[in-house]
This record gives sequence, structure tokens and C-alpha cells, in this order.
Amino acid sequence: MTHSGKTKKALLKRIKITASGKILKRHPGQNHFNAKDSGNRGRAKHGDIVAPKELLDKSKALIFN
Repeated sequence: MTHSGKTKKALLKRIKITASGKILKRHPGQNHFNAKDSGNRGRAKHGDIVAPKELLDKSKALIFN
């Protein structure tokens, strides 16, 4: 049996993998200084977004090594 490597836990804290294999991440700029944002901007930051293709390739290499 071969060793498949360790999963990068720091990455798994920041992303979510759906059942179909999509990778979701948080909106950028969500940690602090949110009081100055308008209501529409604040609500637009809620929820997760599908990660861009560049992040997909890198994250899959770190997770499924």
C-alpha cells in the first residue's frame, strides 16, 4: 500500500468541497472594516463563491496529493 501524502489542513480550513467536487471559498475582504460598507456591499459578501480556476488546480494538488 502506498502513502498518498498528508492533506494541507490550513487550506481545508479556508475552503469547502461540495459533493460534486466544486471548491467554494469566502468572499475577499470579509474579516474587518465592514462597518463602512454599504448594505448592498455587506450582503454581497455573505455566503460562499466558487473558487477561480487558478485556485482549483493549486488546491486540488494540496488536498489530493
